[in-house]
Amino acid sequence: MRITVISVGKIKEKYFKDAILEYAKRLGKYCRLELIETADEKTPDHAGKAQEDIIRAKEAERILKYVREDAYIITLEINGNVLSSEKLAEKIESLGIQGKSHLIFIIGGSIGLGKEVLKKSDFALSFSRMTFPHQLMRVILLEQIYRSFRIINGEPYHK
Repeated sequence: MRITVISVGKIKEKYFKDAILEYAKRLGKYCRLELIETADEKTPDHAGKAQEDIIRAKEAERILKYVREDAYIITLEINGNVLSSEKLAEKIESLGIQGKSHLIFIIGGSIGLGKEVLKKSDFALSFSRMTFPHQLMRVILLEQIYRSFRIINGEPYHK
């Protein structure tokens, strides 16, 4: 299976980079992982809705350059479906059985995803109703994908 994670913004903190590299290394046993970072737009303090829409649209345009039509798209959204680790593992396994060999997970920037990206989404996933920094979400997402593969393979990581 091929997993692509597309995220807005660069990781600057070494501790996030280290965690991402560790999970990328672990995932190498289970899938072909591709990590793509797209540039983020600066959002001024007190930006209005119209300005935020323009920012999301610019970020969406950059994201969509990497979205393949044959992939299954999972967007991370605060109001998406909340799944347990076991249910996420079931979803990934089920998609594989259905012949979906390429999954793309998309993490937006600080103000979320543009409507153009949301329209392409096959499944909206939420890790919580709380807001997390998008840098931290990459680590959490990779850990959960790794946990999913361990669960799928009956390995003892998930307890």
